[in-house]
Amino acid sequence: MLLKTRNLKYIIKSTLMLLGVLLLPMQVISQEIIEEETPKQQKVDSVLTAGALKLDGVAAVVGDYVVLDSDVDRTLLQLKAQGASLEGVTRCQLFGKLLEDKLYAHHAIQDSVEVSDAEIRSNVDYQIQQFLAQSGKTMEELLAFYNKPDEKSFRDEMYEINKSNKLASEMQQKIIADVEVTPEEVRQFFNKIPKDERPTFGTELKVSQIVIEPQVSEEEKQRVINQLNQFKADVIENGASFRSKVVLYTDDKESIKTGGLYTLNRKRPRMVKEFREVAFSLQEGEISEPFETDFGYHIIYLEKIRGQEYDVRHILLIPKVSEQAVAEAREKLVKIRQRIVDGDISFADAARESSDEKETRSEGGFLINPATQDYNFELTKMDPELYAQIQDLKEDEISLIQTDRGRTGNIKFKILMVSDRVDEHVADYARDYLKIKELALNEKRIKAIDAWQDQKIKDTYIKINGEYRDCDFTSNWLKK
Repeated sequence: MLLKTRNLKYIIKSTLMLLGVLLLPMQVISQEIIEEETPKQQKVDSVLTAGALKLDGVAAVVGDYVVLDSDVDRTLLQLKAQGASLEGVTRCQLFGKLLEDKLYAHHAIQDSVEVSDAEIRSNVDYQIQQFLAQSGKTMEELLAFYNKPDEKSFRDEMYEINKSNKLASEMQQKIIADVEVTPEEVRQFFNKIPKDERPTFGTELKVSQIVIEPQVSEEEKQRVINQLNQFKADVIENGASFRSKVVLYTDDKESIKTGGLYTLNRKRPRMVKEFREVAFSLQEGEISEPFETDFGYHIIYLEKIRGQEYDVRHILLIPKVSEQAVAEAREKLVKIRQRIVDGDISFADAARESSDEKETRSEGGFLINPATQDYNFELTKMDPELYAQIQDLKEDEISLIQTDRGRTGNIKFKILMVSDRVDEHVADYARDYLKIKELALNEKRIKAIDAWQDQKIKDTYIKINGEYRDCDFTSNWLKK
């Protein structure tokens, strides 16, 4: 049954994936170098505790990969540093999770799954920079702690670990990519849940909003375009580094850590449509003309084409709005709100007529729940920021004007309304179909992963050494 957890996969897999866990040596440390202690013997099936790292040895071989004795300890310390709760989780369970990751990575290579070398190396760069910045330690101290002769060997090891985990992630996605459920399967899934075990969904309501954004002047837009053209000319004519331009000037702060690098795949859409169209029109080594998206203005440098995958770097500049434009936008929304309050126009019609938010304008201002793809929001699962904005509103009440930030970071104004409130209730097939469908789909995905794993364990060379042979695994790692 989906609502029950069978093994470690359902106990910590979601935690590991949400935290983006990579088995990186440097991530074991949070704020300071941990001095080595005398190795302590720890019972293999005990509940996890953050003790000293064990002396290394090969605990398991899975295909072309090995799991070291120290990997369990390193993963444990890493999860502790990131605040994950591992109460009740045993070493055997965590070891089983490491075996799963290696199985995925091994078969990703067998199935010719490709990952971006540039993206992995950029991640390594960022991880080292973060460690050095947070710990206040030097590279020499880091190398000494991990007993590495030089920075290159340390980076190479980090690269291989990053690559292995990226391959595992891509393989997992490949396994479930084509899994779908039919309406009949959803019905059968719901009917097999005993009535007294059906899930309870919390209070739900619909949220509508009207957004008014200050307008950017044509002069400001042209200033940004001219600056991007200057960056392009400096790279082409003077040999300047595009990556350096990213670090110094881009307004996409999240991409600075990778030098503005994104890997696009023609079969798996990523980034907005305008960005993809420009990227896929370029040749290797070419830099695009400046172009606009909802985020601002960009230029793209196409670094490498690998089959269906494109490694691109981009610079984003966001035009600034004037104080006068901000005042005019707020005054416009004041007048819209008053018309709705006076009954001159409905909230939905006002949204269709005046809202600057394209995603909700045609929907009469209704927000779409990204988790369920319908209009209903469950209060207990609502984004905290949105909840704070609507928590005191009564049914069909119009909020006061609220100040917010758009996707570009520029200021915007909005008013909100809640409607169609439904109190907490036991799952109802008709009313909650989309939620039930998602539960049914998750169960089918889990079964697909289980079936794949059972078959691949049989087909793959696997050897478990030492004390871990005494573990009571849910999966047949010992091939008994």
